[in-house]
Amino acid sequence: MARSAKNLVSESAWLRGLPREVKVLAAIAFCVALGFGIVVPSIPIYAVSFGVSAVLAGAVVSVFALARLISSPVAGAFVDRIGERRVLTTGLVIVACSSVLAGLAQNYPQLLILRGLGGIGSSMFTVSAMALTLKVARPEQRGRAAGAFHGGFLIGGVAGPAVGGAVVAISLRAPFFVYAVTLAVAALIAWRLLPPAPGKEDPTSSDQAQLAADHPPPTLGQALRDRAFLAALAGNLTNGLVTFGLRSSLVPLFVVLGLREDATLSSIGFLVAAGTQAVLLLPAGRLADTNGRKRALILGTALTLLGMLALVIAGSSVMFLTAMAISGLAGAFMGSAPAAIAGDVVGPSGKGTVIAVFQMTADLGAIIGPLLAGLLADQLGFAPAFAIGAATAALALALAAVMPETLHRARQTHPRDG
Repeated sequence: MARSAKNLVSESAWLRGLPREVKVLAAIAFCVALGFGIVVPSIPIYAVSFGVSAVLAGAVVSVFALARLISSPVAGAFVDRIGERRVLTTGLVIVACSSVLAGLAQNYPQLLILRGLGGIGSSMFTVSAMALTLKVARPEQRGRAAGAFHGGFLIGGVAGPAVGGAVVAISLRAPFFVYAVTLAVAALIAWRLLPPAPGKEDPTSSDQAQLAADHPPPTLGQALRDRAFLAALAGNLTNGLVTFGLRSSLVPLFVVLGLREDATLSSIGFLVAAGTQAVLLLPAGRLADTNGRKRALILGTALTLLGMLALVIAGSSVMFLTAMAISGLAGAFMGSAPAAIAGDVVGPSGKGTVIAVFQMTADLGAIIGPLLAGLLADQLGFAPAFAIGAATAALALALAAVMPETLHRARQTHPRDG
C-alpha cells in the first residue's frame, strides 16, 4: 500500500519536480483528511447519543482544536529534538489509537478525553509535516510545496464527506474505526517513505551541522520581531478564522436561516469553494515562488476580504455562491503564501518551535472564530458576524502590504542556490 501511494504521488503532474518528501507528505495528508472528513460530521451526533446537550456535543469538536493549540509548542520542541519523521508517525499513531478507543467509548467523559488526546497527536502531525515540507523544499519551490501539502488535505477533505454518509449508515461508531484505518495507512507511509532524522552514522549529518552553523535558525523572539513573519502569522490566523472557523460553523446556518434556502445550497457552496481552490492551488503556489511571497499574500488576503464582504451583503443564492467561489480562490493563495514566508524566515536548517507558533495561529482562529461569530449572529445577525472575518482579513492585508519580500532572502541563505 505504501508503494502504491509512492507511485501515485510520483505520477501526479501537480507534484512534478518537488522533493520526494513533499510528495509523500501530500499522500499522507490525503489519507488523514479522508478519514477526518468521514468522522467529523458524525461526532456531534455520536456525542448526543450519550444524552448530552448540543453545547456539550459541540465541546467534543472544540476540545480537539484546543488540545492542538495547547500542545503545539511541545510538538515543535520534539521536532527540534528527535526529528520530523518520528514526531509525525507518533502523532498519527496517537490519533489512530484515540479514534479506535473513541469508537468504543461507553460514556461522554470518555469520548471527550479521547478526542482531546487525538488533538495532541494531531498537533504532532501538523507541526512536523509543515516543518519538513518547508525544510526540504528549495526557496523557489516552497510556495508550490505548501500548496501541494494543502492540496492533499483539500482532495481528502472533499472525498471524506462524500463517503461518510454510507459509513454512518452502518453505525455511529463506524466512522471512528474507518478514520483509524486511514491514519494507520498514513503512519505506515510516513515510517516507510520519509527519511529518518540525520544521525552520526548519516553521511549528511556533517553537512546539516555546517548548514545550521552557517545559517542558524532564528529564535522565536527574533522571528516575532520580523515583519514578514508577523504578516505570515496574520495570514494564517485569517485562514483559520475564515476557512476553518466562520465558513464551517456559520455558512450552513446562514443558508437556512438567513437566505431561507434548503441546506443543499450550503453543500453546493462548499463544493464551489473547494473546486475553485483546487483549480488555483498550483498557480498560486507558483506565483509565490516566482513573483514573490508578498504579492501572493496580498492577493490572498485581498480575495479573503472581498469574499467576506460578499457574504456580508449576500441576499440571494447567486451572490452566496459567488462569495464562496471568491473564498475558494483566496484559499489557494492562503494555503501557500503564509507557509512559504514562514519557511523563508526559519531558513534551511529549520526550527520546529517557530513553525509550531505559526501553526497555532490557524488553530486559534478556528477556535475563536465560531464562538465570536456565533455570539454576533445571535445578537446582531449574520452580516456583523461575517464582518469579523472581513476585519481580520483587512488587518492581514495591511501587514502584507508593508512586509519585506522574503524570497530573495531565502535564496541567499539556501545552500543549493549558491
